[in-house]
Amino acid sequence: MTATLVLQDGTTLQGQAFGASADAVFELVFNTSMTGYQEILTDPSYKGQGVLFTVPHIGNVGINPEDNESVRPQISAAVIRSLSPRTSNWRATQDLSSWLNENHVPGISGVDTRTLTRKLRTGGTQKAALSTCGTSPEKLLQMARDWSGLDGLDMVKEVTCAHPYTWEGDAGTRWVQNSSFIDSHSSVHIVAYDFGIKHNILRHLASFGAKVTVVPASTPAKAALALDPDGIFLSNGPGDPAGLPYAVKITRDLLESGLPILGICLGHQLLGQALNGKTQRLKFGHHGGNHPVQHLPSRKVLITAQNHNYCVEENTLDSNEVEVTYKSLNDNSLEGFRLKNKPVLSVQFHPEAAPGPHDAHDIFGEFFEIVWKNKHD
Repeated sequence: MTATLVLQDGTTLQGQAFGASADAVFELVFNTSMTGYQEILTDPSYKGQGVLFTVPHIGNVGINPEDNESVRPQISAAVIRSLSPRTSNWRATQDLSSWLNENHVPGISGVDTRTLTRKLRTGGTQKAALSTCGTSPEKLLQMARDWSGLDGLDMVKEVTCAHPYTWEGDAGTRWVQNSSFIDSHSSVHIVAYDFGIKHNILRHLASFGAKVTVVPASTPAKAALALDPDGIFLSNGPGDPAGLPYAVKITRDLLESGLPILGICLGHQLLGQALNGKTQRLKFGHHGGNHPVQHLPSRKVLITAQNHNYCVEENTLDSNEVEVTYKSLNDNSLEGFRLKNKPVLSVQFHPEAAPGPHDAHDIFGEFFEIVWKNKHD
């Protein structure tokens, strides 16, 4: 069947439909990762967005139950150049199109993704609408323009867990091993706030021997602290941090506890706002597995995985309280900071990767060393 994609500026493309027969309205962003499409499609940070893949060939390794970053696809739509006509991988249990169909996610293939990417790079992120069931281009354009977009919305409520749970791992997980740390340290308890947490983050936390209790995004700080944690983790998640005043208040209350805190992506932005900083929308966001950042204290450069449309404005943070630790080498945006007088650190990028390079894995080790030291001082 024919699929039709329309951007808010009127750009209209037609291609081949795959996945579900449906209409979808979303914010279109491009991802530059060369591999790991299943992890990208199931990342809760993409809630409300359609993903345009810059790598041209998608679907050749199929879908398997081990590589999900959440229990289902979280994207609103997939836009690709070429859909593999066959699945060829020993781990695959399903092809991409049927998996998306089961989860009510439409896709379009056979479009010029290079031209679309250049358009988004030049003009910025756009609202878009996709139909794989015959809706006219005129109707799709109206749908895209009428949609409010993601600014100011609380998208976290769409992806957070309903009740607290203890992370026990998942079947077939390829665990990251940190046996040297576990052998020399007793186990610790981490409370992880689920703003859209990825499974690989939970795997990393548990791989240090930690008991990990995951709590819903709206959990008051008092309730989280009543669980007697040794450290707090603030997860990644979708949308605009300005639409989460309750999460900012919770974060501010957690800062008063004196416990070690690690924030990643949205968690980093919430920490910035809790410190009276401001966030701003990036022109087209950072989405991919090849983003260079510099660790300012050491001048070391890391290649990182990233997925965000907003960032903390560095000049709105109090330099007497905050030490900037990481900066983007692409656009000089703030990529990480730590507090000078509290055991708190955060990064905008994804040290757990999935997919992406492993340059930043040591950030988890840095956090657990702080947790261990704070627990026994």
